[in-house]
This record gives sequence, C-alpha cells and structure tokens, in this order.
Amino acid sequence: MDNTPQPETAVRVLVDADACPVKEEVYKVALRHKVPVAIVSNSPFRIPRNDLVRRVVVSDGFDAADDWIADEAGPETIVITADILLAERCLKAGATVLANNGKPFTTSSIGSAIATRAIMADLRAGADGLTGGPPPFSKADRSRFLSALDEALVKLKR
Repeated sequence: MDNTPQPETAVRVLVDADACPVKEEVYKVALRHKVPVAIVSNSPFRIPRNDLVRRVVVSDGFDAADDWIADEAGPETIVITADILLAERCLKAGATVLANNGKPFTTSSIGSAIATRAIMADLRAGADGLTGGPPPFSKADRSRFLSALDEALVKLKR
C-alpha cells in the first residue's frame, strides 16, 4: 500500500481506525456523499470494495498513524478520532474533528479536553488500577455520530 501523502484536493474523511467503533457508519455516510475515506491503522482492516475507500497501513512505530493523519489533515478534511492529542494537531491544521461518539472537537473545547485528559491520567496513576474506563459505546453514541458526520460533510461540501 502506498503511504505517501496525497495532495489536498477535495473533502475527505480520515479515520484513526485502530480502536474506532464507527468504521461502518463512516462508510455508510461518506459513500452516500461520494466522499473518499482513508482508514489509517498499524495493521490491515477489511474495508469495503469501493474506489472511495482506501486502506493506509503505517508502521507500528509510536504514533505512526497519528503522524500520517496529522500530516494529511487540512481545511477540507474530517478526522475521526478519540485521541485528544491527535484532535488538537488536526484542529491546528484546520480540519474538522469528530470523536467516535459524534461530539466535535473544536478550537474552543480542545484545551479543556486536554486538561481533563491530564487530570484523568493523574487519577488513574494513583488509583492502583481501580479505574472503570470509558462508558460503554451506546446506540445513542452511534446515532449522534451518524448525524454529526452527515452535518460535517454537508457543511464542508458547500
């Protein structure tokens, strides 16, 4: 697979795919809008046979997928990720960034998200492994994601 960055020419979706629970939803919405999708990961995922969907397998180096996505992100890009630090990098590049549950990361919200992440890391470090982790992914999260991605694509295509 060719991992060379592609020129930024049109609206597209980049998915931080390794732990993404909404890949099928991305395909559904993006293909309906006829928007290209890059599924970026450290290992191959099965993807639909469609010219608009591309698999990008990067090295297993630390943050290799994040680096590829951040390098490709720009004003006509929608990035799907749960990684707050990647979201920050993509926002700085002008991308629209959505979490897996459909909540947008914005330039005005990313600072507090990073601060919360740091606080939670400190709490986990002092909890002797007794943390509960994130809440389970729900049907409402999936539905919110579908709506948010559709709205973001409509807005960028204008």
